[in-house]
Amino acid sequence: MSVRVDHELVIVGSGFSGIGMAIAAKNRGRDFIVLEKSDEIGGTWRDNRYPGCECDVPSHLYSFSFELNPYWSKAYATADEIQDYLLYCVEKYELREHIRFGNSVERMTYDEGLAAWHVTVATGTGEVRQLVAGAVALGVGALHEPVIPQIPGIESFRGEMLHTAAWDPGTTVVGKRVGVVGTGCSGVQVIPPLAEDARHLTVFQRTPAWVLPKVDPAYPDWLIDQYEKRPWLMKAHRSKLRAAGDVRVGAFTKQPAALKAASKAALAHIRSAVKDPQLRAKLTPDYTMGCKRATMSNSYYPALAADNVTVETSPIQDADVTGVTTADGTVHELDLLVFATGFDVTGSYRHMNITGLDGHTLDTDWADDIQTYYGVTAPGYPNLFFLLGPNTVLGHTSVVLMIEAQIGLITKLLDERDARGATAVQVRPEIVPAHMQQLDERSAQSVWESGGCTSWYLDDEGRNRTLWPGSVGEYERRLGRPELVDYEFTGSVS
Repeated sequence: MSVRVDHELVIVGSGFSGIGMAIAAKNRGRDFIVLEKSDEIGGTWRDNRYPGCECDVPSHLYSFSFELNPYWSKAYATADEIQDYLLYCVEKYELREHIRFGNSVERMTYDEGLAAWHVTVATGTGEVRQLVAGAVALGVGALHEPVIPQIPGIESFRGEMLHTAAWDPGTTVVGKRVGVVGTGCSGVQVIPPLAEDARHLTVFQRTPAWVLPKVDPAYPDWLIDQYEKRPWLMKAHRSKLRAAGDVRVGAFTKQPAALKAASKAALAHIRSAVKDPQLRAKLTPDYTMGCKRATMSNSYYPALAADNVTVETSPIQDADVTGVTTADGTVHELDLLVFATGFDVTGSYRHMNITGLDGHTLDTDWADDIQTYYGVTAPGYPNLFFLLGPNTVLGHTSVVLMIEAQIGLITKLLDERDARGATAVQVRPEIVPAHMQQLDERSAQSVWESGGCTSWYLDDEGRNRTLWPGSVGEYERRLGRPELVDYEFTGSVS
């Protein structure tokens, strides 16, 4: 008995990437399902619900180009608003019937004879089942698998522990001694609301962040009405926001010195909010702005300057029943320890145990160096596509623009595969090394590699394997007009 393909396309994840891919698949009339391990859609905006959580990209740019939203309440949307927008998209495009909730991908193995993927799925009821997919699009994203620091003795701590990506909505900090590890984007957002209610807050800072003032006006009702009645005004505003973002990319990728003006604004921001010279020195970065992701907040520095807040720069050495001890010997007794420590950017792929051609596993292939073509395809993994994969995250504008370009490429490749009567498509292995070398050469000039810091953008060898070292427009042009000779179309439909 021959093995049949259950679905033309299996999409993994239901954040922006998965939802966008599902809409495109539905528009093309493809048979598809979406596997979602949780009980609701939303991805990072479903999971990250810590106090103060919001987007650091302007609202009107953080949406699908084909589904603009006139109802954003302010310049930078909260996590709740973004989740509501994604829920609206799911309902409008009637996607819910295609989503399989409580389905976690445990293993994926490519069958060369069938030109399809065997997908092992664990359900919320404990059942393990098998699916056969003609193609798989991974919309699992880079900001998905939380990183918890390895602190000796932490298992003995009797207080509460939370990562910002797994915030318990019933958590209260009123009257508690709270510790926050990390001062990146999520730390900068969560610290001010925690400081308001905590008996005492200790911020464990490894590296200070560059924090700019945030211009975040509420949108008045009359403007929302105008955007609703005259969509061209909203499109014009979006275009202006996009142009402003694109202007910044040159400073990040070619001329880090151009960031000095923004650095001066951030330094002035520190001086105006923090009067204590010792605290101000702790909070002043010694690396070039942009080397780590710059953040925006009007409440972060005032929170750190509050009487009930301590900024601790001595690293955490170990933990015990009552709290943590830093390297200088100070014991910090805590009731709640919050990890604002970011994500394992390749962890989502590693946990799916992906095996491609000739028994190669993605985990092994990517252990020394990640090799992809525009972050969407990888040699040796036919009919497998990454959405917001390696080297496609942005530090200067909306990643939704990148996601849409990637969805367009995947759609073109699948259509071309089918038009040729082929059964599989993959990038030609021989062209990927030169592509990656070009990315390395461009990244070497960037602030991420030359700015004097270490960050989650870089791998263990100091190579940028996270960000796209160019403009969104360039990426869109390259993916919008793909060189089909760069891809192998193999097999034939019997």
